[in-house]
Amino acid sequence: MKHRTIRGTIRYTSKKPEMLDQPRGIEHFTFTHHTDGKTTLRAHCCIEEPDPTVMRDIVYSLDENHRPLDCHVRLVVGDRFMGSGWFRFGPDFVECESYGPDIGRLSQRVPLDGPIDGMGTHPIVADGYLLHNLKFEQGKVRNVRVKLPSPDHRGATPPMISEVNIGAVFLGVEEVTVQAGTFRARHYQFVDDGSSGMAGAHPPYDIWAEEQDGVFLKGGVGGYMQTWYELTHLER
Repeated sequence: MKHRTIRGTIRYTSKKPEMLDQPRGIEHFTFTHHTDGKTTLRAHCCIEEPDPTVMRDIVYSLDENHRPLDCHVRLVVGDRFMGSGWFRFGPDFVECESYGPDIGRLSQRVPLDGPIDGMGTHPIVADGYLLHNLKFEQGKVRNVRVKLPSPDHRGATPPMISEVNIGAVFLGVEEVTVQAGTFRARHYQFVDDGSSGMAGAHPPYDIWAEEQDGVFLKGGVGGYMQTWYELTHLER
């Protein structure tokens, strides 16, 4: 095969005092980098804590300029089917075909009204890859405009077109050691004062992404979430 494949696993743990460093979920992902410059990310995510549990399957493709092409989302919340949706991006629009028990059959087509920075698909690995593909001035907060299938912090609502404008900052390059190894990493932070379009203010979210391919290495969210994520396995 001519394409290049990267596979990995991210462990979810908690920083809450009563659950300190205890497992709370897992994510398995695969990047397929094609010779024409296009990329497809596949991710299977399981959030076990807090209730209700969330299981998400994502297949997300980007073009040679890291712009979104299409995305399929399937969501199970509390071990019950929540919805399935397919998103397609054109030069000036995004459309969605979706179904869920609470929304029925849904068809949407929304104009983009200007450039976007990507799609917020909710897997942890996708957060690092999104930031890796953007341009930053170190230490300066920039706006990141994304379309996404759910404005919920855990993405636990039926798939439909939403938009978020969230702040992000590049803090510098560091050497990072995680269970999967030692890497050069770019350190980012998402910041949201509640005006982004998410369902309420999001606590600061630190991310370290591998400098070479943008693979998520480690990160965590403070505030009421108190979550931590770490790459435990990487295969090229």
